[in-house]
Amino acid sequence: MKLSILLSISSAFAVVKASLPAYAQCGGVNWSGDSSCASGFYCLKQNEWYSQCVPGASMFLRLIYHVCLTKCHLATVTAKPTTTTSGSPVPTTPVPPATSITSFAKADGNVFNINGKSQYFMGTNSYWIGFFTSNSDVDLVFSHLASTGLKVLRVWGFNDVNTIPGAGTVWFQSFVQGSAPTINTGPEGLQRLDYVVESAGKHGLSLIINFVNNWADYGGIPAYNKYYGLSSTNRTEWYASAAAQSQYQKYISTVVARYKNSPTVFAWELANEPRCNGCPTSVLTNWIKTTSAYIKSLDSKHMVTTGDEGFGIAGGTSYPWGPGEGIDWVENLKISTIDFGTAHLYPESWGEQDSFGKPWIDAHAAAAKALGKPFILEEYGSSTKPSILTWEQAVLDSGTAGDMYWQYGDSFSWGQTHNDGNSIYYGTDMYKTYVQDHAAAMAAKAV
Repeated sequence: MKLSILLSISSAFAVVKASLPAYAQCGGVNWSGDSSCASGFYCLKQNEWYSQCVPGASMFLRLIYHVCLTKCHLATVTAKPTTTTSGSPVPTTPVPPATSITSFAKADGNVFNINGKSQYFMGTNSYWIGFFTSNSDVDLVFSHLASTGLKVLRVWGFNDVNTIPGAGTVWFQSFVQGSAPTINTGPEGLQRLDYVVESAGKHGLSLIINFVNNWADYGGIPAYNKYYGLSSTNRTEWYASAAAQSQYQKYISTVVARYKNSPTVFAWELANEPRCNGCPTSVLTNWIKTTSAYIKSLDSKHMVTTGDEGFGIAGGTSYPWGPGEGIDWVENLKISTIDFGTAHLYPESWGEQDSFGKPWIDAHAAAAKALGKPFILEEYGSSTKPSILTWEQAVLDSGTAGDMYWQYGDSFSWGQTHNDGNSIYYGTDMYKTYVQDHAAAMAAKAV
């Protein structure tokens, strides 16, 4: 006993002499690198797969924690707040080990029950994470999300191509002329999404997974249209095409079958920003009814939502408020197989000022409340970053169930993830201001 405790003490003191930078990986299954962290940080086991250098308490408390974690089965040690002079934000207490997702998310009035607890939440978006070929990069993202209190990540569940890419490039579904559509379940196909689901669950994150893009990025509806000879500009044809809808549902059934028993999935989403410019709102409403009912027939355990931008709602007279994109937001939210509403917020792209944001949030939150369903501000971004604070306050004040900024950014050995002007990168002062602080406020908000 004395020898083992001395070995534990020796290991604890080794932390002080270590060299790994803040928030670096320092252990886990198959980890062969260093396990010691820079001064002021210690190596905390988040799960069997991942340990991370996190800000520590005094050496005395770290020593107690290390020894008692292995000898006394101590669950929690309270640490003194720490600061850094580097300008990078740090949590004020050691990050607790990640909690696996053990129960299915569900609507609870105007909020959500997530992993057994009814709560408000903050999340974010990462379209690219399912296209990573490195498991360690995926794990790093989820460890960072968990460490700052984010609860839900929205990911692309589609990646459609019209030509098969070379080895090393991930794709999920192909539409190659002269060949039948192919769903790629291989190691550079849906197996990459498999690992995203696995890692998210281990780190205590839930996922919103969508099935198609309105836009041409990663194929989307344009990839279907090219294959089936449909209009490249008239979305109505895609919603009305029996062949396109049949393949779309075949793809849905393939993805749902992989994860329908996984509580890590927060919800299925019909599409990213479905639109039907100039068409009657009945086109999309009928499609939403049909598709959401189809998903529920495959999987009654998970929630379903549309993924739309929130157009077509009372509150104003300018473009976003109207039904010009074929959306009647309230009518669509009334559909029994739609569990919650979504809206996006990009005033600059819609010819609006950032002041447009608060009434937009308020209108959707009020309409959802009247229907007894939750509402998520699912994407938002602005080049005028201080406006985001006003929007986040509106989220808190309006009773919006959750908000998910666009988009999460991170840094890896090969460089940073894509910056589209809205990216907010982990470990920066901006991340502390717009993400970490708001995530804490949402978590603290009483239900």
